[in-house]
Amino acid sequence: MPTEEGGVDDLRRWCAAQLGGASPKWQEVGGDASSRRYFRLLTPPASGLLAVYAPPEHEDSAAFVAVQQRLAAGGITVPALHAIDIKQGYLLLEDFGDTLLLARLEGGDTAVVEALYQQALQTLLQIQQCPREAAGYRLPHYSRQLLEEELGLFGRWFVSELLELELRARDERLLRGVFELLIENMLAQPTVCVHRDYHARNLMPTEDGRLGVIDFQDAVWGPVAYDVASLLKDCYIAWERVLVERWVEDYRSQAVAAGILSDEDDSERFLRDFDLSGLQRHLKVLGIFARLWLRDGKARYLGDLPRVLRYVHNCCEHYPELEPFHNWFAERLGTQLVPRLQALGVATVDGAGCGYGPTRAATTTTGEVASPPPTSANSRTRGST
Repeated sequence: MPTEEGGVDDLRRWCAAQLGGASPKWQEVGGDASSRRYFRLLTPPASGLLAVYAPPEHEDSAAFVAVQQRLAAGGITVPALHAIDIKQGYLLLEDFGDTLLLARLEGGDTAVVEALYQQALQTLLQIQQCPREAAGYRLPHYSRQLLEEELGLFGRWFVSELLELELRARDERLLRGVFELLIENMLAQPTVCVHRDYHARNLMPTEDGRLGVIDFQDAVWGPVAYDVASLLKDCYIAWERVLVERWVEDYRSQAVAAGILSDEDDSERFLRDFDLSGLQRHLKVLGIFARLWLRDGKARYLGDLPRVLRYVHNCCEHYPELEPFHNWFAERLGTQLVPRLQALGVATVDGAGCGYGPTRAATTTTGEVASPPPTSANSRTRGST
């Protein structure tokens, strides 16, 4: 197996072969939470292309191609695929540029933000109507086993590794109970094509007004509310609850009209599905962000932890059945949580910024990041801008 740098060198030679022998200048661009590396090709004939090295021992390029073809057939704007070597993990893709939806949301006024979210919801409805099976590839089911594995990241990486707390038998029992509640809810929802990371860092407005979708290779067939929660309870930008609930209802009414949801999926029921799907996602993300720092040395996600914790806190406050978990989180983790985050350079506004800790009852919004800084996300909860 070639080394990573050897793989990149080979990628450069492979790109030249795909381009008729031309060797364009390239520049590495910021990656994501995966092991993929991205290189922007800067000179003709490759202008407008990205070269991607997706180490085959870590990344499934065949799944990327299968999902890309499915989404493109459904009219979704995804990067065009110019060349691929699945065995080596080399890809040449259309380059959507540097502008993320996140940047547009942070800089936009009320009308701009509203229009962007309506476009993102419309694109999501298109994704959800893609078939499960096409061209011999069947989307894997978002199974109980996968949901359990994801939730297990919270206990291992966030509680045990990041907070350095040992999970006792009674802790494990409580977590099993809340995990079962979340899993049962998600398995009972109508099923659709789920992007699985549908948020403002994976959506890219294009120059011609379309909304590009990236990072879709982990798509599954699963609960209808999951991507809605991923978008509207974004780990990288937050909005006032009243605004989020209106967008959720906008989505629900359109999904009913499209036949994705039935009339039985009323506003209250769907909002609960949305919130519980979001809680499952945010517990998973707490574990992933901790793992990215502890195992992979990626500090950029630490600054987003207070926002994710605030989502957990707020969800638990809305549902009485989550009160035991909410109390456990505050009492068992709270005393260790804020000092640990502050030791990592993450400001939590004395705990109020994450909803847990010594000042849990305080009413300030999500904490500002001290160090390391986030790449672009605004850490405050936003209103109607």
